This record gives sequence, structure tokens and C-alpha cells, in this order.
Amino acid sequence: MKTLQDATERICELKGSLVALDAWVPALIHAISAPTRERMRAAFDVHAEAARTVLLHADISDLVLATFERDVARNRAVLLNSAGSANPAALPSPVDALLLATTRLTTFAGPRVLTSASGFFFRRATRLFLVSNRHVFADAASAHRPDRLEIGLHTDPHDLRQHVEVSLPLYCDGLPLWREAGDAGGSVDIAAIEIPASSLPDGAVLQAFDERDLEARGEQVATGDALTIVGFPLSFHDTVHHLAVARSASIASAYGVRFQGKGCFLTDARTHRGSSGSPVLRRRLNDGASAPSWQLIGVHSTRMDMRTRDHTQDESLGLNCAWYADVLPTLTSM
Repeated sequence: MKTLQDATERICELKGSLVALDAWVPALIHAISAPTRERMRAAFDVHAEAARTVLLHADISDLVLATFERDVARNRAVLLNSAGSANPAALPSPVDALLLATTRLTTFAGPRVLTSASGFFFRRATRLFLVSNRHVFADAASAHRPDRLEIGLHTDPHDLRQHVEVSLPLYCDGLPLWREAGDAGGSVDIAAIEIPASSLPDGAVLQAFDERDLEARGEQVATGDALTIVGFPLSFHDTVHHLAVARSASIASAYGVRFQGKGCFLTDARTHRGSSGSPVLRRRLNDGASAPSWQLIGVHSTRMDMRTRDHTQDESLGLNCAWYADVLPTLTSM
């Protein structure tokens, strides 16, 4: 494009073409016979899967992938509803990718359930990792010693009620399978464990953060910025569609400064047990995207309080520790 005006006009033309296509496709579907619609649905699924494979191996943004999945689901819904789908309620509205990148995590010692926490997916090239807090995987101070964990995964993009639990061992020959990190200030309460492709169910539906989501992209992150913490407080979540919930937060300490010499910063948010391992996210303001674009800045760990607080007179501080997420490339590069 020679000028900004040329580019703007081209974008407007594309929008007009898409609107016309949105009007034409349903009309075409309604005009054809039921057997033809069913053949079209089957062919559409095949071509959509081929396109999905190409996109997953291309250097594109998560926004493109999210938009693709949204429109595939919408067009498939038109096909199913036109064919008289017996269960239209199984066709969900577009779901924010954040909710498909976050999973409920349960730890076990043999058959015994120990704790519930939160975690999220992080992709490094072709490898997929589950990220949570180090103290979720093992914590000597509280004698927390699980030997495996389970995470939830969706298995049908058109029916989020379809959901399975996947078990991941934490040890192999007595050695931990997770990765942890430390720095000059001591240990960092973040750990990552690789999820083997063989452990994923057929048709697993998930989203994953990657290194691009750690970038500020020229924006300044500062004290008081609005944040979102996505997880499973007290294991509370949408038990029908198996989706996490989000809490509003803000940066409560000097961002970029190691709070009290440790690799963390503070957030101001109402949190509960079970939120450990939740991703801490900041919405980018000037990304130029039509849908929200998020920066992954931290991993929620614990609530902060004062030992000297008078529990009868003083309220809880309402502050939390979030460890800087920029440690993730190191954790997942080994």
C-alpha cells in the first residue's frame, strides 16, 4: 500500500466483503437439502482441521488463532442448526482464550487427594508445559509431597461440557520431573512440567501462552495498572463447562523492582486458596487488536499479611505475591 489512506480503504473493503460473506453462507446452507448439509458439515470439519494444522505451525499471533476458532465454531453452528441439531445448547458462544489456557490442578499421594490449585499452559516451540507454583508440586515446610497430579482438558471445541482428567506423574525413578528456578534472592515459587504429547487426549482443546505473551510491546507497566488473575479459587469454577473464573487486581508495588529482594511483585486482589499458580495478566492498551491482547506478567503465589496484625482490630492487607513470569523461558529451555 502506498499510503495510509490506501490501507484504510482496503481494510474497509475487506470488512464489507466479510459482512456480505456472512449473509451469503447461511442463505446457501438453508437452500440446500439436509443430506447435502450433512456432507458439507463433514467436509467443513476436514478442511477446518487442515487449516488449523497450518496455522499452528505458522508464525502468527494468538489473536489470529482465536479468531479462526471463533468463526469455525460459528459457521459449524450454522450448519448444525440448519440441519436440526438435537442439542443446540452444546454450541458455546466464543470463549476467551484465557479460559482455555488455564486449568484446574489436583495433587495426589497415591489414591489420596491432597490439594487443589491452578495452573496454565505455556508452549515453547513444539513442547507444551504446565506451569504452576513450586509449592504446589512439593512443599517441605507443610509436608506436602504429592506423587502425581491431574489436570482438566476439554475434548470438543463445540461442546465444552466434554472434559477429561489427565494424570501426570511428578517423579521418575525417584527424581522430580518438574523444573524449578532460583536467583540471587533465593528460590522462585514457579515450576513447570512438560506434558508429553502422548498424554493429551484425542481432540484436546486448549490454548497456551508463549514467549510473545511476555513482551510489553513498547508499553510501560507501572504501579496501579489493572490486572486480571484467572484461576480456581477454593476450586470454584463453572462446573458445567469446566472453565476458570477471573478476579480483578492491580499492581501494588514497584513493578520491575524485586520486592524485598525477591523475584516477585505485589498485587492488590481478593484471592483464596486454590488460586496458587494462576496467571497474572495485564491487558495491552495499544496493540491495535480488535480483541483483548494480554501480557503475561506473573504467576500468583500466596496472600501477604503481617504477623503483627491484630486480628480483632485490623483487616487483612489484601495483598498477594506474584512471581515475575520472565523466568518461564529459562524454565522451559532445558
